[in-house]
Amino acid sequence: MSNLITLTIDGQEISVPATKTSYDPLGKKKVEIPTTIYDAALELEKKTGKNPIPILCHREHIRPVAVCRVCMVDVGGWTLAPACYRPVEPNMKVQTAATSKRVETSVKILTQLLMADHPSPCEKQQKHGDCELEKLAKDFNVPPSPFAKPAQVKPLDDSSLVIAVDHNACILCDRCVRACNEIRDNQVIGRMGKGYKAQIAFDLNNPMGDSSCVACGECMVSCPTGALTNKSVAIKSDASGDGAKSERITADELKKLPLFEELSRPFLSFNEGSVVRRRFKKGQVICVEGKPGSTAFFIESGKVKIFLQAPLKHVKSKKGKDDQVDWGIFGLIRKFTTGLVDRAADHQDGAAAPRFIPVDAPVSLRFDNPVATLEAGDIFGEMSCMNNYPRSATVAAEEDCVCLEMHRNVLYILQRNKKSRAWLDERYRSRSIENHLRSVGLFATLFSDEAQFQHFVEQMRSRVILKQYTPGEPIFHQGDPADNFYLVRVGFVKVSQDRPGGEQVLKYIGPGGHFGEIGLLSHLPELRELAPPGVRTASCSALDHVELVQISGADFLQLAEQAPQFRERLVKIGVDTLKSNEDQRKKLDGVPLGNFLQQGLMNAQSLLVLDLEKCTRCDECTKACADSHGDITRLIREGLRFDKFLVASSCRSCLDPYCMVGCPVDSIHRRDSREMIIEDWCIGCGNCANNCPYGNINMHGFDELMPDPENPSQKKAYVQQKATMCDLCSDLDGQPSCVYACPHDAAHRMSGEEMLNLVQKGSKT
Repeated sequence: MSNLITLTIDGQEISVPATKTSYDPLGKKKVEIPTTIYDAALELEKKTGKNPIPILCHREHIRPVAVCRVCMVDVGGWTLAPACYRPVEPNMKVQTAATSKRVETSVKILTQLLMADHPSPCEKQQKHGDCELEKLAKDFNVPPSPFAKPAQVKPLDDSSLVIAVDHNACILCDRCVRACNEIRDNQVIGRMGKGYKAQIAFDLNNPMGDSSCVACGECMVSCPTGALTNKSVAIKSDASGDGAKSERITADELKKLPLFEELSRPFLSFNEGSVVRRRFKKGQVICVEGKPGSTAFFIESGKVKIFLQAPLKHVKSKKGKDDQVDWGIFGLIRKFTTGLVDRAADHQDGAAAPRFIPVDAPVSLRFDNPVATLEAGDIFGEMSCMNNYPRSATVAAEEDCVCLEMHRNVLYILQRNKKSRAWLDERYRSRSIENHLRSVGLFATLFSDEAQFQHFVEQMRSRVILKQYTPGEPIFHQGDPADNFYLVRVGFVKVSQDRPGGEQVLKYIGPGGHFGEIGLLSHLPELRELAPPGVRTASCSALDHVELVQISGADFLQLAEQAPQFRERLVKIGVDTLKSNEDQRKKLDGVPLGNFLQQGLMNAQSLLVLDLEKCTRCDECTKACADSHGDITRLIREGLRFDKFLVASSCRSCLDPYCMVGCPVDSIHRRDSREMIIEDWCIGCGNCANNCPYGNINMHGFDELMPDPENPSQKKAYVQQKATMCDLCSDLDGQPSCVYACPHDAAHRMSGEEMLNLVQKGSKT
């Protein structure tokens, strides 16, 4: 053929076309580019079985940039050139490191310099023994570099759930940059800095997990060293069903499923152990409420039933016919019984009106019948998987079914892949949005009849957008323009304001909650005097892995205009919130900063304060609390000390109660008086007790007869846990037993502000 060029490589003749077909990385069009010396060496390799030209920064499927120069060859005996970049010419004579001492020395020096800046062995070499740089150093018998630096001088980036980033092992070959930007067209990775400070960066030098990276894995597959490595996780099953059949599922099988078909094949191959197919017989339990969870389930076929086993009851202390009054050693002790009662027998003052219970699934459970069915294509357990929260409900096979149990690294990549995300979003719009809107208390009484509600759902079906946020990621900042309204589907959102002394947390919003309405409605006369119009009055950020349903400001305002009742309710919520926040701000103004604020005492609405000049350490307060609450005390006579006062460990009714964060069924709320309350649907997982930073929540066990999951027609005795916290004895006579029983008038209940005044003035209680 007339367009063939003949050259020799290490004395062996080879003929190759002058050009080859490739793709323009910018326009994604077919283009003709010159054939390089390395391309010719690949053709020669087909004949000899050997390729004498080493490479690091180049791969056949990506554009050459010649930044590492280890592919150096001698051209014509007078110049050294990178084989991956230099075009072939007629009668060109090329020598490689195999036949030229000059080339071999150059490659060894380059490799030695790269090894000086490389931890050895790197993560990739330790796990798989295939670090290309270290293999090159071994092949060329490269001695240790006299310029070697400490093993780690740059911090590791462990923010991504899929890929571990070690900048120390990076050799700036740019293979990841070209893989991300040219092969996948994601435009996430680039270079930053100059000289020895140069490194790869994600977006504007964000941690990888906080960047716009979609976790396709292309950069990791392309990386020649341990700079980008797969965080492979062999799944540890959370499935509870005895005898459930399990089988490993291959990357090829996953690629055939619509949810997984766009994921990177190398990533799926690396993580085959992170997805397991489980087969459940009818009636077998898949997961149990309250148990720790770290995986999510995708229903491949069949149906499952999701329900609450825990009785819908709350803890109540009350006087009974056998209760007694005992004078004790120092003073009067009241003895009462503590048990579980349902809402019909004793409505909790200030409790939320029960309609739906949020669970970690695409449905919410009705309070009057907490059972629902999920079918093929549904995913459940997302919040437990991403955030390590306890399971929010019990799930059992309603019929023979097959589920794919996946670890968080797989769910994480599904949520970031465009096509998989679109598939999940479409499932939400078609299957879950109606149930979700019904479960949000704000919309519960929005429309007078079912037809109106269905019209509203159809309007929202095509307009809502699902947004994902990583832990700590801001959703908007105080002072930003108000543009959208948000519903919380998964995770918890922190609401805070900038105040004297730093950030002040206002509240936490969990699944089924909403936020963003005040900024959108602040132009109304009722709110105009309390908040600047059109801007955010607080900052909101993701406390964990959060998924939000975003409704545009225009759609939200249109809805408010169409439904006067809805608008009135929103305005009342906004007015109450703004006034409460302003009252709190005024209390904090002028307060001396320091340990008092750092310990969170200004957020306390009800502290148990002991005057140590009067207290004799008789422990009657602790005994009285235990006697009033079924022998389970809700306070400990230890805590912080200020001047002559001691703050005992007892629920403070905090203004920013962190105990609410992570409740898988959103069962912790405030009373109308802003005291905390445990709702009937507490499943006893203990997450609130673990989260309380002051250790003021306890778990109380009760003997209960409940349906046997394996045989629902039979009942079985269980010890059912329920969370308990100080209720100020409101279920009794409203006077706290700890204060009532103190024989020396040393115990008092007061707010943080009142205690601060006592400390500052040196007053006596």
